[in-house]
Amino acid sequence: MTRPTAAFTARCLFVVAMTAATLVTACRSSSAPPARTASADTWATVNGVDITREEVEKEFRRLRNTTETLSDEELTLARLSVIEDLILERILLAKAEGLKIAVSDTELDNAYAEARKNLTEDAFQQEMTRRNLTAADMRDGLRRELLARKVLEQEVTAKISISDQDVGAFFNANRAQFNIPEESYHLAQIVITPQREPQIANRTGDDAATPQAAAAKVSMLMERLKGGAPFAELARDYSEDPQTAPRGGDLGLVPVSAIQRAPPLLREAATKTTVGSARVVSEGGAHTIVFVVAREPAGQRDLSTPGVRDRITTALKAGREQLLRSAYLAAARSDADVTNHLARRVVESQGKVPQ
Repeated sequence: MTRPTAAFTARCLFVVAMTAATLVTACRSSSAPPARTASADTWATVNGVDITREEVEKEFRRLRNTTETLSDEELTLARLSVIEDLILERILLAKAEGLKIAVSDTELDNAYAEARKNLTEDAFQQEMTRRNLTAADMRDGLRRELLARKVLEQEVTAKISISDQDVGAFFNANRAQFNIPEESYHLAQIVITPQREPQIANRTGDDAATPQAAAAKVSMLMERLKGGAPFAELARDYSEDPQTAPRGGDLGLVPVSAIQRAPPLLREAATKTTVGSARVVSEGGAHTIVFVVAREPAGQRDLSTPGVRDRITTALKAGREQLLRSAYLAAARSDADVTNHLARRVVESQGKVPQ
């Protein structure tokens, strides 16, 4: 997500080069207020409002595994990531206010209950104590997440439409993809790992960072599936695979010959799970929830073949939504007045961790 400072500087240099020296002098003598010097505890500023060190540290404790042993450099890198998340969140919260988007008490209560559903009351309180957080801190974080998600749903997801012409054009341009040379399985997946991922592309930013958190996440997702939650929506919200999460975990059609070469557990999950059901494959603390969408016999498909039109529509919508989401966030950030003070201090110290 781009920074506006380089482009702004380039424009200023162009104006200076093309403007008479007297005008430059006049510009310099204008009454514009001097840039405010940020305190050591101000780590970013968004549209004139500070993001403090305390806020960053609290968000860090809320979202990340605080039992991990990290070097000073790794800690600073993680904090920089949290700051960028908070910057975007502040921008989206301002948009929520302008769009009159709100989170009801019921929505917040449900999200809070969902966040702690896999923990007993004692375990939850112990976790809050370990992270030095209160229930109010957790509820505030969830409220902000819900508001930001609602903005994206209204401004991005709701504005994506796929027409019959779009579907037909895709089919005609990719007809060979719908000629299945051998029996295949249409599969989808949700990936959960027991360590922090360098890149998270799911819609909620959820990332299990310990074996215990990964196991609890799998249990929660399987319960949600049993309750009727759509697999694709859960994959978009929770899968930790950056390639498949944005498209609802979809792996497409996998030929039987490829499945036969897969590791035994994955092979069994694909071939022995009923269509419309999921099975968990676990190895080394990592988990893959394999979902069998359909079994497809060999042969040429057309748009009247059951499932083809829906599959194309889903794929086109996911790709367009991912593009619009990235563009919307980039544009929103470039329109905002943002300064990442901690990042500047790291640059000024030539990569050393600021004290």
